[in-house]
Amino acid sequence: MKYRHLVLCGLGALMLSGCGIQSIPQAKNQTEASLAEVTNQYKRRADLVPNLVATVKGYAKHEEKTFTEVTEARAKATSMTLDPTKATPAQLSQYAQAQGQLSQALGRLLAVSENYPNLKADTQFRDLQAQLEGTENRITVARQRYIESIKEFNNLISVPPSNFTNSLFYHYEKMPQWDVPEAEKTKNEQAPEVKF
Repeated sequence: MKYRHLVLCGLGALMLSGCGIQSIPQAKNQTEASLAEVTNQYKRRADLVPNLVATVKGYAKHEEKTFTEVTEARAKATSMTLDPTKATPAQLSQYAQAQGQLSQALGRLLAVSENYPNLKADTQFRDLQAQLEGTENRITVARQRYIESIKEFNNLISVPPSNFTNSLFYHYEKMPQWDVPEAEKTKNEQAPEVKF
């Protein structure tokens, strides 16, 4: 009788260790942390933008429209906050769209800067450009980690045996995957035009 209880306790412990009782909340926490890192990198980029604009503005005073577009896109991107615990697909889409508009505006600003040889040679501008490029790489890595963490979380709550634990204890829904707006997808699918 005593051995039977030990065997049952051992089997129960073994079943609980692989059922997701800990891994599901840990995966949810990791996903929220990954999204926070994405927003952190977007914040870093937004903080660099005023310095970049000011530097280019010193050389290209007549490019006011471009500066206005960058400033407005930055304001829109930084005004949006995203709560990782309550993010809906629509909110993620709006957030991604605002960040995409800032990326496009920055691209136009950097294109303007190509017309000013003295600006391209300026150390401060080159440093800002390198920081911006590094930030864009960090954003890409952070988004990739977020996508992976969502995949892992969604697998835990939808694939046996851990999905049984989710349906009994947590009742989590699948998290929406990071996505870009349809217009940006269409643009990204087109091959870039190279001019010399």
